[in-house]
Amino acid sequence: MNFINKLERKFGRFAIRNLSLWLIGAYCIGYILYFISPKLLYYVYLEPSAIFKYGQIWRLFTWIVTPPSSTNIFVIVIMMFFYYSIGTSLERTWGAFRYNLYIFSGIFFTAVGACILYFVSGQPINIGGLFSTYYINLSIFLAYAACYPDMKVLLYFIIPIKIKWLAYLDVILLAYSFISYPSWVERISIIISLLNFILFFLATRNYKSVSPKEYHRKQTFKKQVSRPSGNSITKHKCAICGRTEKDDDMLEFRFCSKCNGNYEYCQNHLFTHTHVK
Repeated sequence: MNFINKLERKFGRFAIRNLSLWLIGAYCIGYILYFISPKLLYYVYLEPSAIFKYGQIWRLFTWIVTPPSSTNIFVIVIMMFFYYSIGTSLERTWGAFRYNLYIFSGIFFTAVGACILYFVSGQPINIGGLFSTYYINLSIFLAYAACYPDMKVLLYFIIPIKIKWLAYLDVILLAYSFISYPSWVERISIIISLLNFILFFLATRNYKSVSPKEYHRKQTFKKQVSRPSGNSITKHKCAICGRTEKDDDMLEFRFCSKCNGNYEYCQNHLFTHTHVK
């Protein structure tokens, strides 16, 4: 976190304000390309084979305009409004620089990871479809759920549900996809695409409570609390017989208003003692 603070002090003035709006604008460009000619989208995919064989360097950046798979106009509008809303909330929470760092690190990890995977896996073709803006949206959603787990949204505009439950559902579906994919290339692509959220989640956890030192401190405290003390202090003590509440749980104690001073007596001596004058 100190490293990020230093970066923010040095480069914070270069942060793009309202970055979510720029992302939504990129999606709009992608949808325009899709409706004009779906084949045009092939030339913006993050396809490492086209980058290294044919020098199509622009693919390292243009894949960001690849729109989510839905083509229903109503769903598209609702989706864009939703991601713009949670994205701007994260930007207000973290600040423009940290939100920029989160989004651009995800884009960077995806682009570099796709290139590395291209070489490690024996230079396969057509792996560009594995890296889409779906994971950018998912990383924004998961980060928002981690920051505001109890925030409620209306499922189907009717059912109020906490956003953390939707995040858990997404994680379960993602884990199922990870397990069910037959190729390890597809599995690694999921990890690469969500590496920014994985690092964010690990960096924001409080590990002090599970550290060996903290565990030892808790165990020592429990032993000290449960250990009977020889010099225990009592709340009540009879001025005549000296009995306390530890001698008998049924004993009652009262102060005598006729005695000069604070003298307390048990129920057996409250009315039979000689008043102190």
